[in-house]
Amino acid sequence: MRPVVNPAELELKSLSHGDKFAVQIGEVAEALGLTRLGCMLHVVSPGKIAFPFHRHHEADEMFFILSGSGEYRFGNQRLSVKAGDCLSAPAGGEARQIINTGREELRYLGFSNEVTAEVVEYPDSEKIGIRAGIRNHDLATTTFNARGRLSKADYWDGE
Repeated sequence: MRPVVNPAELELKSLSHGDKFAVQIGEVAEALGLTRLGCMLHVVSPGKIAFPFHRHHEADEMFFILSGSGEYRFGNQRLSVKAGDCLSAPAGGEARQIINTGREELRYLGFSNEVTAEVVEYPDSEKIGIRAGIRNHDLATTTFNARGRLSKADYWDGE
């Protein structure tokens, strides 16, 4: 733990999927020793997207654009974003996604509150993710972690 961290000096981890999704992430909050507030640096190359279109039901998120430009897909809206913009993503609100539509890297900080359980919807793929038992923003601590597609069932179905 350090009391001062410069995001430009963080070790970055690369995540990607197919031709569309690619991001480098750096754990700011973890480096600072925070356990109730999450903060992650995101570095997204031109034409790429960090994560699928989704919405959280428990965690509030806020994003601060450090450099570059892009598009904030927020519900049915597509909003232009640039360095200095702060983006709202309240729990239970609209689904969201940040897309690098610019010509340079898009760098932003993502902040979130600590939750011990979460439900996340993915409207484009009609998936749902459920996690419980999360401690200190460490997904490895979950006591339940599942993702899939649901079909409606009566409360007593299968009992």
